[in-house]
Amino acid sequence: MKRRAITLLPPGLALAAALSVLAQPQRVARIAWPASVPIHQWPMYAVFVEAMRERGWVEGTHYVVDAASYGGQAERIAAAVAEALARKPDLIIGSGTPMMRPLMQATKTIPIVMFTVGDPLGQGFVASLARPGGNVTGVSSTDHGLLAKQFELLLQAAPQVRRVGVLYNPDIPVHLPGLRDVETVAQRQGVQVRTLALRTPGEIDATFDALQRERVEAVHFFLQPFLNTGGAARVAALALQRRWPTAMADVANVRAGILVGYSYKNEDLLRRLPHFVIRILDGTPPGEMAVEQPTRFYAALNLKTAKALGLTLPQALLLQADELIE
Repeated sequence: MKRRAITLLPPGLALAAALSVLAQPQRVARIAWPASVPIHQWPMYAVFVEAMRERGWVEGTHYVVDAASYGGQAERIAAAVAEALARKPDLIIGSGTPMMRPLMQATKTIPIVMFTVGDPLGQGFVASLARPGGNVTGVSSTDHGLLAKQFELLLQAAPQVRRVGVLYNPDIPVHLPGLRDVETVAQRQGVQVRTLALRTPGEIDATFDALQRERVEAVHFFLQPFLNTGGAARVAALALQRRWPTAMADVANVRAGILVGYSYKNEDLLRRLPHFVIRILDGTPPGEMAVEQPTRFYAALNLKTAKALGLTLPQALLLQADELIE
């Protein structure tokens, strides 16, 4: 066994050495956060900053976040990833499912913390949820059953509807099984579904014109990054102009004007991100941290939108709601 020699400094020198260490500037961790919009412009970014501060990490003092935006356009994701890596981050937050594969192809060493990524196990992003391995972990979303539930709530809110437009993104793998779930519910309820692809904000107007030609009476939006970062308010307003009841995920979307929603809250998942970010920056390998999934789900109704549509929501539906937006 090796013995370590211990050198005792005189009290004055020991104090001076300690003060010298304390006086050294603390290294500021660099976090890259590529997303559909510049992340600092996302209203919910403040939730992440607050959650970090509650754990003793102050933005600008202990860490900085570099934004890289792809503007909701899938073809620009690779450029956003390259921009994020060019800043030489210590850690990357991978926001949304479309971002993950390009990130993982770009780096095998920089830790990646997932945020609202659907089915990371099924898509091969992690080896297992309990021990993901590699350089990826974080907070994943769960889409199993959520889209069907959103569709069911839409039909309860507007029982007269018999023709529903469903807007999905075929580039998001978890949308495809969700689409099958919705079609199963529609068949059981005797409702016709008209499915259309919607990938980017630039396609919204043309897609709505197509829905008009299909004579739909309501619209179900499958959630995707640009809808979750400001786009929900736009599509809600356009649908209201056409007097279409709407469904989408997340209470925040319902606050933006969507009629009904059912999902987890992004606020809950954002508050869990520091658990991963801080531990990894402190040295814990990401592959040893279990992936977490949401455990609580919320139903929300926008009463103002219902009133504008002339809908009287059934009492049974109101009783299901965790949040009623006036």
